Amino acid sequence: MGVLAVTLSAILFKPQPKEETVQSSRSYEEILHSGVLRAVTEYNSISFHVQSDTLEGLHYELLQAFARDKGLKAEITPEMNLRKRTEGILNGTYDLLANNVLISSERDDPILFTDPILLSRQMLIQRKDSTRINSLLELARKTIHIVKGSPSILRIQNLSSEIGDTIYIKEVEKYGQEHLLDMVANGDIDYAVCDEGIARKTIHDLSQLDIETPISFSQFYSWGVHKENTIFLDSLNDWLNTYKQTDAFQKLMKKYSINYKKQ
Repeated sequence: MGVLAVTLSAILFKPQPKEETVQSSRSYEEILHSGVLRAVTEYNSISFHVQSDTLEGLHYELLQAFARDKGLKAEITPEMNLRKRTEGILNGTYDLLANNVLISSERDDPILFTDPILLSRQMLIQRKDSTRINSLLELARKTIHIVKGSPSILRIQNLSSEIGDTIYIKEVEKYGQEHLLDMVANGDIDYAVCDEGIARKTIHDLSQLDIETPISFSQFYSWGVHKENTIFLDSLNDWLNTYKQTDAFQKLMKKYSINYKKQ
């Protein structure tokens, strides 16, 4: 998906840079000097979307607050492809990965994670019809559709081992999580996995769906930066830890029905 064709004075949009012209990640000093923060996010009901000709989204509003406090303009690119979002951070196309990024403990992970921003779970998406299952054990020999590269893939693989039978995984690269909900609702596929926050934001338009079966435990989600950008990470964490204590942050969590516990 290209850059959203909406122009507001509070946000700067421009065509996505060609990846081959970008050599490395920008330092925090370079970001401040440029006056522009380049962020990438997913276009969905939680991260970033258009509502009645107005740009909204939890991560959009958090980005705007951070940029405003640092004297920056936020240049936000919506990208549905998870792999492309990550690659954009690694090759320096973007400074900040600003959507729900599951914190990883892997030492060789090329992404540095901020302190937790929100708490969420991955949910099984299914219809309220004859295909509905009542237990994860019934996923044996079933096919689950998941966004390509999602951390949920590892969870499904582990679940397959736990139940002692095969769960088939179909990775979807072209579409995001909300589209998977539509595909299940329309009967194109029977099962998918989606972030709970996104699922609950969408369910009122898709009453035929059941989203009450968790695939994972509740986990913390964060933003991500290039592993070399430790100073930028420190600045983000200092700001986030201060902002999370404000009424503005709590109102934002309530607005988007996000589960968050003060640490």
